Amino acid sequence: MRAAEIVMAAALMALSIYFMVHATVLPIGWARGQGPGGGAFPFWLSLVMLLCAGGILVRELMAAYADRGGHRGFVSRGALRDILIVAGSLLATIASIHVVGAYVAIVGFLVFYLRVMGRARWRTIAALAVATPVVVFFFFEVALRILLPKGITEPLFIPLYAQFF
Repeated sequence: MRAAEIVMAAALMALSIYFMVHATVLPIGWARGQGPGGGAFPFWLSLVMLLCAGGILVRELMAAYADRGGHRGFVSRGALRDILIVAGSLLATIASIHVVGAYVAIVGFLVFYLRVMGRARWRTIAALAVATPVVVFFFFEVALRILLPKGITEPLFIPLYAQFF
């Protein structure tokens, strides 16, 4: 049943447009000496989401036209299980950010997801679990000066703040 895919793509397109309109309340361009405006990331990410959803809509409409009458389910039982596992782990990550901080929560999610869902090797998991928070720290906190929640790990960041600020 392609109707669900078509409806979801159209809904995502509408949501993207909504986000883009509301992002323009803040500047979306580059502010000299300050970096990107407050609405830049929401606007451009929403534009990418709009384009992706539009591609899905076109693909599904073309497939529906070519298939005319073929029936298939929206999601299989195995896929639904995977979706629920990922959604649950994301909710646990979001809930833990306030307590342990964004960086520890990101590492926990990566380790769980890469091992359980991706069945990655421990060497790969360790490399990504170390590199990701470091890149996120330098991007958000050093380059953009956006502080992420630290939770109980806040004292560990005081020497880094002294060095970069």
